[in-house]
Amino acid sequence: MFYGTVSWDPWLIVSQIVCLQCLYYLCLGLFQSILVGPRVTKMSLVYFFDFATVTASTATGWCIMASILLSSIAGAGFLVYLVERAKKCLDFAATLYIIHLFVCFSYGGWPTSVTWWVVNITSLAVMALLGEYLCMKRELREIPIRYRSKSTLSKYRCVTSENFENTVFLSEVLLRLGADTKRWINICCQSVLVV
Repeated sequence: MFYGTVSWDPWLIVSQIVCLQCLYYLCLGLFQSILVGPRVTKMSLVYFFDFATVTASTATGWCIMASILLSSIAGAGFLVYLVERAKKCLDFAATLYIIHLFVCFSYGGWPTSVTWWVVNITSLAVMALLGEYLCMKRELREIPIRYRSKSTLSKYRCVTSENFENTVFLSEVLLRLGADTKRWINICCQSVLVV
């Protein structure tokens, strides 16, 4: 599907936000079970949502901070596959952390810890910037076009603006490129040996 061809779809946006939020908390739980789990007697939601646990004064607090930062790096990878657009990464990352702020507020009150704010704002920046970088890298990849042998090419004829009875089926190339059809047909026909 080409970008910009679909109208605004709120259900798609909501489903992307829900998927991103769930994957973020899944990664956060995984990293906390690896880093924080051995240090505490019982894992609970306190380590996810209570701002008082995010502290630099204990080893457990440092492990919680590391798991939040690692989850933001994983979240950047999720942005590549869920959002797929560099210009939307900041929006989705900010939405994720705003929802996380509301969940933390409802769980343990307004976060008053400076460390909590620094860690979460840093994680937001890491997730947004790394997600944008990875999305731009993916958007700028070359589009693979399958080359055919001369025996396969001899079955096709090329379309030009003057001669429409000989037709080449370039739909795969045209759909992938999404540009002006006549211009791309002429460019492709100039580079293909017509038998």
